[in-house]
Amino acid sequence: SFAGAYVLQVKATDADDPTYGNSARVVYSILQGQPYFSIDPKTGVIRTALPNMDREVKEQYQVLIQAKDMGGQLGGLAGTTTVNITLTDVNDNPPRFPKSIFHLKVPESSHVGSAIGRIRAVDPDFGKNAEIEYNIVPGDGGNLFDITTDENTQEGVIRLKKPLDFETKKAYTFKVEASNLHLDHRFHSVGPFKDTATVKINVLDMDEPPVFSKPMYTMEVYEDTPVGTIIGAVTAQDLDAGSSSVRYFIDWKNDVDSYFTIDATEGTIATNELLDRESTAQYNFSIIASKVSNPLLTSKVNVIINVLDVNEFPPEISVPYETSVCENAKPGQVIQTVTAADKDLSPAGQRFSFRLSAEASNKPNFTVHDYRNNTAGIETRRNGYSRRQQELYFLPVVIEDSSYPVQSSTNTMTIRVCRCDSDGTILSCNVEAIFLPVGLSTGALIAILLCIVILLVIVVLYVALRRQKKKDTLMTSKEDIRDNVIHYDDEGGGEEDTQAFDIGALRNPKVIEDNKMRRDIKPDTLRFPRQRPPVEDNTDIRDFINQRLQENDVDPTAPPYDSLATYAYEGNGSVAESLSSIDSVTTEADQDYDYLSDWGPRFKILADMFGEEES
Repeated sequence: SFAGAYVLQVKATDADDPTYGNSARVVYSILQGQPYFSIDPKTGVIRTALPNMDREVKEQYQVLIQAKDMGGQLGGLAGTTTVNITLTDVNDNPPRFPKSIFHLKVPESSHVGSAIGRIRAVDPDFGKNAEIEYNIVPGDGGNLFDITTDENTQEGVIRLKKPLDFETKKAYTFKVEASNLHLDHRFHSVGPFKDTATVKINVLDMDEPPVFSKPMYTMEVYEDTPVGTIIGAVTAQDLDAGSSSVRYFIDWKNDVDSYFTIDATEGTIATNELLDRESTAQYNFSIIASKVSNPLLTSKVNVIINVLDVNEFPPEISVPYETSVCENAKPGQVIQTVTAADKDLSPAGQRFSFRLSAEASNKPNFTVHDYRNNTAGIETRRNGYSRRQQELYFLPVVIEDSSYPVQSSTNTMTIRVCRCDSDGTILSCNVEAIFLPVGLSTGALIAILLCIVILLVIVVLYVALRRQKKKDTLMTSKEDIRDNVIHYDDEGGGEEDTQAFDIGALRNPKVIEDNKMRRDIKPDTLRFPRQRPPVEDNTDIRDFINQRLQENDVDPTAPPYDSLATYAYEGNGSVAESLSSIDSVTTEADQDYDYLSDWGPRFKILADMFGEEES
């Protein structure tokens, strides 16, 4: 503060009568507190006595004030009081850097936005008067750094705005200015309330990962490119002083990445599978580069591969058209407008052309008019059409694209002739309108056809049942007796039942055969049976069979199909004797089954059964 600045005013009171002399008149004086303060003896106003009292030197003062009256019989009475005076701070001191140059060392791997150092300017003021603002003076390297104020310590915090690279620049120098935020206009004449210092930053070299030549790579490849074709390459370098080699590999995340491979040393990218533009149009994956000297140091770059379309599909008519033409049509009428579509991803400006096929160009029925905007019109070339002569016309239209290689297809359009009124409105395109002038509808025709089908089914079933009934009658007839098949429905009584079937012929080969006519076939003329010569007792079985075989071969009454002829003859002189049941014993009591016990364990059960019956 300056000298004579007002501090405060004290006041003392006197109980004496102020009208009596000077007994009530008070005079003020300072007993303690000089030379810092002074007091007006009459008013008691205290003021500063020295200029530039510094709170930073001494903050509090104790001033002893005396108040004394001027008269009275007692010769003047006095009283004292103590006043504590505290100096309040004003912004009268500028900030000052303790040194003019600050040196900082910063690793090149420091992240953007991180604090890389602190500097501090000193301000002896207090409170808000000591608040300092730091700014970087524009100049060398200042655009790579930023500085802010720590509100707690009033330090300047230097932060990184851009990445550092030791190989690009190893040192930076710039100036920092410190100034007060709150200025007091009463002290402007004291001088500028700011200070400047120089900051020098040395960049420290660090082992860094490889750096790709581009932030992103974009490549193109045609679909159906042979496997192993190189489509591009990525490049990364180690910019450190040691300059280590780099290895490349694909960052595998899904199956899509398997469509490509990369050379670990050269960084060339090649196809690993056939690509289909219609299936996947673009591939997006990442390539990782690592240092051979330190594989943990890696960097990554994004690669986008666009698959280019190859013209492999011909254009076709976009939708199936139901085209019709009136019988009373005039030449040059447009009866249908057609468009085309291509399964290939058509590039911008793809054009389709339309024309008639070569074989249809010579026919004077219809023509194709290409509008050259990827559409075409089907026009008539005749003056009228007749449904009775031809109801349907087939028009082959050739559609061709403009890509490379050129693809084309022939699309056959069906044109139906219809009956129309004079305005061209279609009245009927049905087939029955031509052939049924009486007006039978389609439903009536279907009903008639259905009735015919039902009648045919009934006739077929009737004939089938008649045939089945006739067949059953022939098979079940009792008079149908054949040598090879005997059909009977009664159950015989076993060997003792001799009435069911006459087996006498089987018992005696010398029995006289009845000469009966064959009843299984209808003879043409009545023939008398031929007598067979009797069989001698000593006839050999071979001669007997041959004799009977010859008789049947030359017999004109024999049936024209295979039959079974039974010859009941048993030879003589067998060592094992007769095995036939003919002339065998007739009762089980005459049988002896003891020999079954001699046949072994397999016939034990059989031997026991017949042995028990015998016992």
